[in-house]
Amino acid sequence: EVQLVESGGGLVQPGGSLRLSCAASGFSFSNSFMNWVRQAPGKELEWVSEISSRGRFPYYAASVKGRFTISRDNAKNTLYLQLNNLKTEDTAMYYCALDRGGRRRGQGTQVTVSS
Repeated sequence: EVQLVESGGGLVQPGGSLRLSCAASGFSFSNSFMNWVRQAPGKELEWVSEISSRGRFPYYAASVKGRFTISRDNAKNTLYLQLNNLKTEDTAMYYCALDRGGRRRGQGTQVTVSS
């Protein structure tokens, strides 16, 4: 059974930083592309970032490029998302997912950016 467990969210001021983690199990993590998606209140699910199976190729949505960094540790079956220079519009529930559409995703971790 695929399990994805996110952590690391919280309340942060604009301009601040957070590091999200996602512990994966139940599938071949090291052979899987992985994604982060997010959903703001009242809005649709939005793809944020993707990383290739060995971590060589990251991809980002235009809205986060230059501020967020995706990475992974295949030895630990863990996916990360470093969020820097956070903006109020980054407030959302963040999920790690096996697909860009977020159909197979975890329970999420809440990120709130507010002064």
